[in-house]
Formats: sequence, C-alpha cells, structure tokens
Amino acid sequence: MPQDLTPLARIVPDRRIAPDRRIDRRSDRGLVTLEPALPQRLGLSPREKAAVIVRYLLIDGTVLPLASLPEHMQAALTEQMGQMRLINRATLDEVVTEFLTELEAVGLSFPGGIEGALRMMDGHISPSAASRLRRMASASSKVDPWERIMVLPVDRLLPILADEAVEVGAVMLSKLPVTKAAELLGRLPGDRARRVAYAVSMTGQVDPETVRRIGVALLAELDNQPPRAFDTGPVERVGAILNVSPALTRDDVLLGLEAEDAGFAAEVRRAIFTFVHIPARLAPRDAPKIIRLVEQPVLVTAFAFATGKPGIEDAAEFLLSNISQRLAQGLREEMAERGKIKDKDGEEAMSAILNAIRTLEAGGEIVLRQDEEE
Repeated sequence: MPQDLTPLARIVPDRRIAPDRRIDRRSDRGLVTLEPALPQRLGLSPREKAAVIVRYLLIDGTVLPLASLPEHMQAALTEQMGQMRLINRATLDEVVTEFLTELEAVGLSFPGGIEGALRMMDGHISPSAASRLRRMASASSKVDPWERIMVLPVDRLLPILADEAVEVGAVMLSKLPVTKAAELLGRLPGDRARRVAYAVSMTGQVDPETVRRIGVALLAELDNQPPRAFDTGPVERVGAILNVSPALTRDDVLLGLEAEDAGFAAEVRRAIFTFVHIPARLAPRDAPKIIRLVEQPVLVTAFAFATGKPGIEDAAEFLLSNISQRLAQGLREEMAERGKIKDKDGEEAMSAILNAIRTLEAGGEIVLRQDEEE
C-alpha cells in the first residue's frame, strides 16, 4: 500500500462543506451549487466502491481497459458514476485501502468469461464438450458474440462471408479488425467483394441490438459446424505425403488419382513441392540459406545424382548458380570425383535439401513463390 495518499485530495474541492449544508457560490459560469460530501465512512455498496476506484484512477491519468468488460457491466458502472456526487477524504482513503488490500491478497486469477476459460482448457477437454459450452454461452444475452467471432481464423469466417447475405457480410466486416476484414475481402471473388463493400455503406443506421442478434446467429452457425479431426484439408495431407515419397511412387499415385478424380489430382499436383520445382518456386537470393543447412557430402550426392537427369539437373544447377562461385566450384570438383550413385542415396540426399527448404519456410525465413499454374 502506498505511504502517501495525498493525490486523493485532488478529487475533493479545497473548500470544506458541512454535511448538512448546501453552499452556493458564483463563478464565471454562473451560480454553482455544491452538494454536501457523504458523511458516512462505511456502508458503500461494491458497485459504489468500484465507481470510486475507477474515478480516482481516471483522474490520475490511468488508462483503463473498460471496453473489455461485458457491456452490461460497463453500463452498470457508468450509471453508478452518474448517480454519485461527492466522497469525503476519509471514505476515499478507506475505499482505496480496502481495494489495495484485496489486490495484494490475490493469489490466483482466472481469465473471466467462458471463452477465456475454454482457451485455458484447450487440449484438456474434448472438442464436443467445448462446443456445447460455447453454444450455451452464446445463448446468454449478457455475452457479446462478436468477442468470439473477432478472434476466429480467417478460414472459418470466409465461408460465412461468401454464403450469407451481403448485408450480413457488411456487418461482419464492420465489426472485425481492419487487417482481418481486408484479408477476408481480398479472398472473395471480385463481384462478391464489391457487393459486400458497397453494403457497408448502408450500415450507418443499424442499431446495436440488431448487430448483436446478427452476431448471435453467426456464432450459432459456426458452433453447429462439426469439429474437424484434421487441421489440414485432404489436398494438403496427400501433397505432404507425396512430397517425401520416392519419385516412382509419387508418379504412380498421381496417375491413379487422375483416373479416379482428375480435379482432385490437379489440386494435389499444385500442392506438391519436389526437387524439380526449386527453380520456379525458390527465390535465387534464398539459395545460400538452403546450402548452409545441408551438409556438404549430402549436397555433393544430390547434385551428382541429378547430373544428366532432365528436370532435377536444372534444379541442381539453379542452386549452384546462386551461391558463391568458390563454394560452387568446390562442389563441382567433388561431384566429378563421385562414382555412380544409387537411386536410394540420391533420393535421400534430395529429400534432405527439400526438408531444409520446408524448415526455412515454416520458420518464415523464406517465402516460396506460387507457380504460374496457381
């Protein structure tokens, strides 16, 4: 607890006021009536004490995140502050002292709200239980549905924006953070994006309760979606498997997929990143970063194996051409001394280079370009 509470005096006027009198005095704004200070030092309700603490912190210049409170609590606090007038010094000292005592006695805090609790329990309770709790919470009139909607990933919000009425989409864009709204709008087809953007211009007169009901309806739709067993789609999963498969296996599987479902096979081909794709997808300036992650004997094996083979030879030459010429010359000399390399050893060496590329991409150190087909 602070030793000096003299800043509290800033709240009380300099002129003392008897508890049973009202004093009128003139100022440059006319006649001002000063109501008597509250004589009691005890008996304030918890809501009144909260109003006193907030008032003191605000007058002291503290920025309080009151907007993070539920709206009904913000309204109750504001109404209480509007009902109060003057608090004497003794009462103020007692309220502040009690607040600091309770604050210092806190040993454990909880996130507050069902969504915060669910984030804390993520991975410890089943997805079905979490979904049921979210549905129960969204049905409560005291919960702001937009607090949950705003933190959802773009991939979950995009289908809603694409399928719902443009007016609903306009309300959702208006409630979301600007960066997330811009990303969503950029992923919509051009005509749909223009219609939703235009609908935003018609949301100026929408009342808060309508916005809340729209949020409740959207949240109910999102909560009714069954939980997914996999974090990625089937195209990404098949592509990731084929990325590390031997070339013969990969080609055979792709031929079979094309016979069964040509559209799915085409998407899988776009998701695959193999040694052949290095010149088209990797920026030349990133080649030295890849080379530094792979041991030199592995590089020599991969490049020697690629020599004379269409496609992969171009990839090896791309990497050699975009590193220091001294290092490239040393690798070429070692490649010339290597004898015949088994297919298994060559595939493993190229896989090591591809793994280095994926590691750097996952860490955000490089960005693979999209090929022309995509």
